[in-house]
Amino acid sequence: MKKAVVKLKKGEGRTLKAGGMWVYDNEIDSITGDFTNGDIIDVHDFDDYYMGSGFINTSSTITVRIMSRIKGQEIDRKFLENRIRAAWEYRKKTVDTGSCRILYGEADFLPGIVIDKFNDVLVVQSLALGIDRMKDTIIELLKACLEREGIKIRGVYERSDAKVRNKEGMERVKGFIGEPFDTKVEIVENGVKYMVDIEEGQKTGFFLDQKYNREAIKKLCKDAQVLDCFTHTGSFALNAGLAGAKSVIGVDASEAAVKQAKENVLLNGLEDRVRFLCADVFELLPELEKQNRKFDVVILDPPAFAKSRNSIKNAVKGYREINLRAMKLLKNGGYLATCSCSHFITPELFAQTIGQAAKNVRKRLRQVEYRTQSSDHPILWAADESYYLKFFIFQVLEENLQVPEENSKDLKENSKVLEENFQVLKENSRVPEENFSGLE
Repeated sequence: MKKAVVKLKKGEGRTLKAGGMWVYDNEIDSITGDFTNGDIIDVHDFDDYYMGSGFINTSSTITVRIMSRIKGQEIDRKFLENRIRAAWEYRKKTVDTGSCRILYGEADFLPGIVIDKFNDVLVVQSLALGIDRMKDTIIELLKACLEREGIKIRGVYERSDAKVRNKEGMERVKGFIGEPFDTKVEIVENGVKYMVDIEEGQKTGFFLDQKYNREAIKKLCKDAQVLDCFTHTGSFALNAGLAGAKSVIGVDASEAAVKQAKENVLLNGLEDRVRFLCADVFELLPELEKQNRKFDVVILDPPAFAKSRNSIKNAVKGYREINLRAMKLLKNGGYLATCSCSHFITPELFAQTIGQAAKNVRKRLRQVEYRTQSSDHPILWAADESYYLKFFIFQVLEENLQVPEENSKDLKENSKVLEENFQVLKENSRVPEENFSGLE
């Protein structure tokens, strides 16, 4: 049966031609042939030059997601098996596969699907209509691939409950695929034990993307007093504790997350040095400053402040303010680990924002290192949506520079504006950004 054809407008498809995998609705000139949303169709340039094949969904702003650029390629069971095997072989070479992201949507050339492995359990997130049709086959093939490696998967849980499914015209779903099992799963990462709640935890249950960033802060934490902000279930705090920190305070606004973090403390025998507070970080940091508290290491791992292009301006103000406050809590020569998981905040913009925060409080930054997401979340060049995590480690030093009188007033005004934005941001930063596969 002949495939339907999407033809692009003249001059459109620049991202696709550069190696991207999405075709937006406003790039399309015409669609010819019969199809049902979710079907595989061909994409042609304005002059009928073949550009690729992928699944279509006219209900979505991302109308086509490319699966192959080889003309005549059948998107069949064998095709999916090859993609899955390639993804697994890549993970074996690049990460600890005890717990890892095995499939990462577009970056593994299977757009719209994410599958995380937590020990012997798989958690699936399907975010696009076309790939949702292939979901059961993909799970079956992945389990078979792992079994050949001697890895027996005891259960699969679906967390396709992200809001982005609504944009695809799909219902949000959550539950077991196959037989039920205990959804509390113990994993070990960097020598740290965690109990992962794959049913009620955020996204797929645990943020695997920070795996090696958590490892990176260990060397800074021996004999240190550490503050871990937006700790979620305690991952950075626990790494600091195992590294020999003198004391660690982890803070999160979610009671459920803090409860899980406290269980993880007991799991690792760190109750003598690691404690957690259920508190609003935005309110706690100014309070700690008033108390003149000082720390050797401060870690900032906030949820995404910029969930769309329209929110970039306010997000920048928020990142500047929270980094500013963290710097003020550090001892001279202390270390700041700070990150942004907002896809819409570029590395350059994030660096500029941190630099402005340092200037506002007259601190000097000495960069220790710059990192990004763990390699089981690969960054596919030309598909910018796969690159989202920015992670800096700085040493923060006293500036000891005099501020000219004419600049003093400006600094006060900036502080006042930032304080007002700080309150606005509290209401806009509660929900982590959706998986990149659904950015529109």
